[in-house]
Amino acid sequence: MRRLIPFRKQNKLPLYNTEEERAGLRAAGRFNGRLMDFLREQIRAGVTTNQLDRLADEFTRDHGHVPACLGYNGFPKSICTSVNDVVCHGIPNEEVLRPGDIVNVDCTTIVDGWYGDSSETFLIEPVSPLARKLVQASFDALWLGIRAIRPYSSVMEIGLVISRFGWKHGFGVVENFQGHGIGRMFHQDPGIPHVPVRKSKRDLLAPGVSFTIEPMFNAGTKTTRGPLADGWTILTDDGALSAQFEHQILMTEDGPEILTRTDNGPQAGHVF
Repeated sequence: MRRLIPFRKQNKLPLYNTEEERAGLRAAGRFNGRLMDFLREQIRAGVTTNQLDRLADEFTRDHGHVPACLGYNGFPKSICTSVNDVVCHGIPNEEVLRPGDIVNVDCTTIVDGWYGDSSETFLIEPVSPLARKLVQASFDALWLGIRAIRPYSSVMEIGLVISRFGWKHGFGVVENFQGHGIGRMFHQDPGIPHVPVRKSKRDLLAPGVSFTIEPMFNAGTKTTRGPLADGWTILTDDGALSAQFEHQILMTEDGPEILTRTDNGPQAGHVF
């Protein structure tokens, strides 16, 4: 018999509760983690972001899958690469990564109709103490957000814990970009703000909800500018550095399951 959910815990968010659906989500997340592990071996000084994009596209297609970003609302590349003061949606180009840079690589893939989505910020050593502190804080904030939730948690709890952590460390917590529901569609409900938003208190993470948590911390102000003339690139308003980490989560009956884990990437508690 299907367990009845109390009225106060009901919501209308897309739910994936069959074994087939969850297997699809897990396969998509697992491949996205493999792609990130493949790319991390290539990210170093002297490499262009275009080279990373080509490698990501080839790896994805060679495994029979689809780069989700390419052509999405006109986006021209297969991954997003956001360097230094680029907050998000950076378009790969002939820019060469140099010592001291930080670069967020955001990958989304489609595996048999299911979407997998994650990102990491990489340090091109040697980096400044501020850059390292910023990257560490955004990484730790992601894990705080994951640990803050359980079945039927309010989405607002994610924003509360992440924003308090960012503010405590003196960083701007980006408000005008957020995480999102994901599954058979790239972007769907619920929205996942990284600051407390009243509407998010009503969005409950019932078992079967799939979503991303992807806090963006700025070394200066929280405000951004853009998109630029390319229609996509978002920059920090004051030119300060920005960092982000992202995992895709499936809320299960036992708690949050991270779908986009990597074998070789930083795990909870990692120190940069």
